[in-house]
Amino acid sequence: MNRYERAAIGAVALMLIAGAAIFFYAPTDYLQGPVQRIFYLHVSSAIAAFGCFAVVLVGGVIYLRNESPAADRFARSGALVGVVFTTVTLVMGMLWAKTVWGAFWVWDARLTSTLVLWIIYAGYLLVRRLADPGRQAARFAAVVGIFGFVDVPVVHFSVTWWTTQHPGPVIINDALPPQMLATFLFTMACTVVLAAVMIAIRYRIETLVDEREQLFDPAKVLVAREPEPVQ
Repeated sequence: MNRYERAAIGAVALMLIAGAAIFFYAPTDYLQGPVQRIFYLHVSSAIAAFGCFAVVLVGGVIYLRNESPAADRFARSGALVGVVFTTVTLVMGMLWAKTVWGAFWVWDARLTSTLVLWIIYAGYLLVRRLADPGRQAARFAAVVGIFGFVDVPVVHFSVTWWTTQHPGPVIINDALPPQMLATFLFTMACTVVLAAVMIAIRYRIETLVDEREQLFDPAKVLVAREPEPVQ
């Protein structure tokens, strides 16, 4: 068993423990009932997605600066994992909304900006999928990833910038009792660990893909720029 397999098993075990805490440790919400338990994974997935897109941002900046293949691989990995967690966020939110609001979707500022975030980074992945591998595609995707991150603070602050149906920031407002808060913080930590492990595994896959490209077509590999010769 290699280190990636051990890390994956550990991350899954943590998520199972978090699930047990959500259903057996955290009390049932008095107003919303059992559906409130969606909150723990819903918000944790959103935070994990923000972290993944921060990886895309940093990777894109580094790649535009020195064309580091490792930075580009991290950006590609972060984008894919971030889209996965954004999808989880949207799905969990829709399940909660159907019970509480009576509809799976409303054009609320938080929901709409989150959907836009998903579209931006899904577009990033589409660019990488359809474009020929090489520096031009990597540089264009880096720009998309960098400017796409602008939507992250929009999603985060949307409930305070605009009047929305979406609940406000319950953590900042100290609206959770101790058991709920402890469950949320533990679930958030476990979800972030899972996201980090997924990025590491995906980075390894991207490395193998680049090595295969180098074997069959060296011209398509994202090698770092050679230093200029001294005159």
